[in-house]
Amino acid sequence: QPLISSSKWLQLHGLKRNKLSLSQILSQIGFQHRKDYVTTLGKLVASRYADGLFPQYKRAQDGSVYNLTAKKELILHFVDCLMGAIELYKQRMEWLTSESRQIFGVIQERCIVIVLDFGTAAPTEFDLCRDALSMVLVEQVTQVAKFNLIRAAQNLMKWQQKSTPVSEHTVKSAVTWLWKLDHMTAASHINSAEALLEAMSDEAVSS
Repeated sequence: QPLISSSKWLQLHGLKRNKLSLSQILSQIGFQHRKDYVTTLGKLVASRYADGLFPQYKRAQDGSVYNLTAKKELILHFVDCLMGAIELYKQRMEWLTSESRQIFGVIQERCIVIVLDFGTAAPTEFDLCRDALSMVLVEQVTQVAKFNLIRAAQNLMKWQQKSTPVSEHTVKSAVTWLWKLDHMTAASHINSAEALLEAMSDEAVSS
């Protein structure tokens, strides 16, 4: 799924090359209605020969006017291209807001520490949190280089002493460790701060 989505994202970045911005489309289906400075009148004057000959489009951004000369077939071609681009954006947004990405966003850093602070979660909520964390480990952490887990608690708990290279074995080990954690009473703000400081003490970690 991430590889397919990355491919689609590359297609989106190719839109500029495919000339699908408004300015690029207008330049291909018409020409700008020009104004020039007339010295004798002392002002800008627009040409009038095209008035009534062509449909015109006025850009809201800068007020420029384009005379549209393209045939219907070319207009429909751009409609198809734009609809395809819209569909790619929709698919990208669906991917960005699905599964673990809906909760955690998209993890882009190569070396991360996930700090676990379960707060006042009830036992059922505690399990839901662990479900979500298991999901992000399997779906996203498998794509990074190194990771670690630290739990904020009165006695701070770490999965590993330092960030560890990602592999199928280490991800499975982290998930197992996560599900062996006991439900505890809420950690204090001091415990949470200590866990964050401990995470940041690992010089390899970028997030």
